[in-house]
Amino acid sequence: MTAQTHRIVIVTGAGIGIGQATAKAFGALSDHVVVTDILEKEGRETAEAINAAGGSAEFRFYDVRSTEAADRLVADVEARHGRIDVIVANAGIAHRTPLAELTDEKWDLTFDIDLKGIFRLVRAAAPGMRARGSGAIVALSSIMGVAYGWDEHVHYSAAKSGVVGLVRGLAVEMARDGVRVNGIAPGYIRTAQLLSEENSLGPAGAEKAAEFIPMGRLGTPEDIADVAAFLASDSARYMTGQVLVVDGGLLVGRY
Repeated sequence: MTAQTHRIVIVTGAGIGIGQATAKAFGALSDHVVVTDILEKEGRETAEAINAAGGSAEFRFYDVRSTEAADRLVADVEARHGRIDVIVANAGIAHRTPLAELTDEKWDLTFDIDLKGIFRLVRAAAPGMRARGSGAIVALSSIMGVAYGWDEHVHYSAAKSGVVGLVRGLAVEMARDGVRVNGIAPGYIRTAQLLSEENSLGPAGAEKAAEFIPMGRLGTPEDIADVAAFLASDSARYMTGQVLVVDGGLLVGRY
């Protein structure tokens, strides 16, 4: 990263869960955090919490499905702050849908948010990062995208696998321009998504999962946020194209 008093960081899906924890983690590092989400109330509250803790943050409503919105967000942040140093592309959805009910529309919606949403923002921000010769991008995949099949979530597993390929391709293409691209594959993390009976394990299923995680507990959003902060830091300066599994030992413990 370039030597700055603070970095300009964009976090998507930062209103709740992993995105919120990640925004707060960067805020605690004295970075200026651009909190983005379609959840306006939650996003504003995240930004307000960072500012109240002595950090620096702003909220921007941002729908990752819109190319126009991605271009506008990047242009606005660069115009006001002069640069974008870090992007954490976290926004995503996971809707339980059996194969027989998995329409083209449901498939496309998941890919539009979980995979293409990352691509849109990186594509918009890449020219500025490359011109400055620095930048760090962290994209959220999942253990469901690297080693784990998930029934009734075929579209989610496929999209999160796509994130791994996106990270690798972007990393190679932008490495000589000083831009690093890495990913995180979280395991079972205690979020509203995981605790949803309709779309994921639900509270009982989550506690049952914790029993066979070698570390004996579910992950917390902060467990992922701290890894995102590491990947965006100079401590990870020689890392690019990697997707780190952060799952309490789940994959190695079961497989």
